[in-house]
Amino acid sequence: MSENTESNRYDVVVVGGGPAGLSAALVLGRARRRTLVVDAGEPRNAPSAHMQGYLSRDGMSPAEFLAVGREEIARYGVELVRDRVVDAARNGEDFTADLAGGRSVRARQLVIATGLKDVLPDLPGLAERFGRDVIHCPYCHGWEARDLPTGVLAASPLSVHQALMVTQWSKDVRLFLHEVGESELTDDDLRRLAAAGVAVVPGKVAELVVTDDRLTGVRLAGGTPSGGGTVHDREVLYAAPRAVPNNELLLRLGAELRETPFGAYPVIDERGLTTVPGLWAAGNASGFAEQVINAASRGYRAGAAINGELLMADLDAGVRV
Repeated sequence: MSENTESNRYDVVVVGGGPAGLSAALVLGRARRRTLVVDAGEPRNAPSAHMQGYLSRDGMSPAEFLAVGREEIARYGVELVRDRVVDAARNGEDFTADLAGGRSVRARQLVIATGLKDVLPDLPGLAERFGRDVIHCPYCHGWEARDLPTGVLAASPLSVHQALMVTQWSKDVRLFLHEVGESELTDDDLRRLAAAGVAVVPGKVAELVVTDDRLTGVRLAGGTPSGGGTVHDREVLYAAPRAVPNNELLLRLGAELRETPFGAYPVIDERGLTTVPGLWAAGNASGFAEQVINAASRGYRAGAAINGELLMADLDAGVRV
């Protein structure tokens, strides 16, 4: 093998430098595995000023969290490049990953930690306020939005559950049906919404009302052509994005996927191993509901399992380790 080829061969390549990818890389680096993290630099939670619910890191900004993680993996010799993997294939016993910058690297094991994309509802003013007073997760932001006049934008009947959950943090909640017809609500939905004190507002939402860089209302469609529909005073709005998993590499490598209401995710075992030997998924690449702390845990578990797999493979091959 040439020197150049050897320099581009790793024990593990981790695709994605978020909490899951960095956590896997940290474990692998500490296990003295030659590890490369390829990170496109597009964290899902970038719009948020802070993250919550991560023990000892509650309130830390996502950017600071990732910066600290990068510093930690560097201590153990893990390499990180800011690039994007545009293609991957099985090449003998290794995986080959082609980077957008032109480099090609090989890995004995490959971790996909590419997360997912949030596709927001197409509503004027919503994207600009996402992560501020337009939020999507009560566990992430509910405490900070507690007791405020709150709206929930319904993109599907599942939004009923979100509205019910939100009442744990605010007793002034209105469910704007928007994309959901009144007939789509079940008797159980209506009973629970009434019991929780959630006001149901039928009709389409036309836009958000913003005053002095603060959300102050939700305007319904109708009224005058200039947007004169009824305005409901609200200071925070929950809007669930449509999750689009970044599963292109998993598909190219032949991993079996399972369909869920939130997209197609890989079939994995309890460690994160996909149906393709040597191919792992962690964080939101493995499932929709992983919060930051869960994603980091998934990465840790995958990293430890990968080190064990490599060790046993070398011993079985008679390689001195």
